[in-house]
Amino acid sequence: MVEKNPRVRGRFAPTPSGRMHLGNVFSALVAWLSARAAGGTVVLRIEDLDPRAQSRERADTLMGDLEWLGLTWDEGPFFQSERAGVYQEALDRLAGAGLTYPCFCSRAELHAATAPHASDGTPVYAGTCRDLSADEVVRRSAERPPATRLRVPEADDPAGTVEFRDLAYGPRREVLARECGDFLVRRSDGVVAYQLAVVVDDALMGVTQVVRGRDLLGSCARQIYLGRLLGHPAPQYGHVPLLVAPDGRRLSKRDRDLDLGVLRERGVAPERIVGALAAAAGLVDGGTGLTPTELVASFSWERIAAHRDDVVVDEAFLARLG
Repeated sequence: MVEKNPRVRGRFAPTPSGRMHLGNVFSALVAWLSARAAGGTVVLRIEDLDPRAQSRERADTLMGDLEWLGLTWDEGPFFQSERAGVYQEALDRLAGAGLTYPCFCSRAELHAATAPHASDGTPVYAGTCRDLSADEVVRRSAERPPATRLRVPEADDPAGTVEFRDLAYGPRREVLARECGDFLVRRSDGVVAYQLAVVVDDALMGVTQVVRGRDLLGSCARQIYLGRLLGHPAPQYGHVPLLVAPDGRRLSKRDRDLDLGVLRERGVAPERIVGALAAAAGLVDGGTGLTPTELVASFSWERIAAHRDDVVVDEAFLARLG
């Protein structure tokens, strides 16, 4: 059981780049259950920063799927595409403190670097543009628009070490200079980077608990550090396993692996989907059909932590869907 705490404010923040697949639904379900079990609030935020994801039609479909599953929300939807002003204010504050600088490195140059890659697949930045002269910045800016990077402390500076405890994966410690280096807060096309946008949004929306897939576990240290610079308290983090194919390939929207459009066309009931995912999370023993509300009483992070290996969508899993 989860201790009741009505001050818990969870969120689900999907991107309307395509139909949700079962991996997205799994994260949404656990986020919803964690907040509801504490007697808290659920906020819905549509993360459509990228112009390619700015489709109200897809967003409406996404919200319809959530409601069909029984994953309702209390506040929102909030659209990141409508929040450029608050992101710019944060960027201006960081720039005014001398914490950012323009970066002209191309994607190919970054991935050609010999530095190891961070856990989310981005290369550790070597600091190539960190100390460019003002004249060099002007010259390069005439050739191509720069991105914006945030300076992180040197590896021996305690200010650059971030420690936190994940609800499922336990204590974590990261030295930013070694794990990611100076990281992007704005892309070269002018779009605000994910790391900055979610920190600003979670703080301004009063989010106290962030539940999402384990592929984003590596983003936590950067987001906590950014929050500190902007004067925001860190939320509590809880990460959940990914759903993968039998060959280990992660489910993705691109491949339309078990997306809700396909499942609904097949006539799969929402209760079967919720029940199968609950069984994968260790919240129930079998694959019976259940609504999210029926699962609230059995939710615990101890059970999630005990079943934190990635979930293989094999024949046994598919059989639970009916």
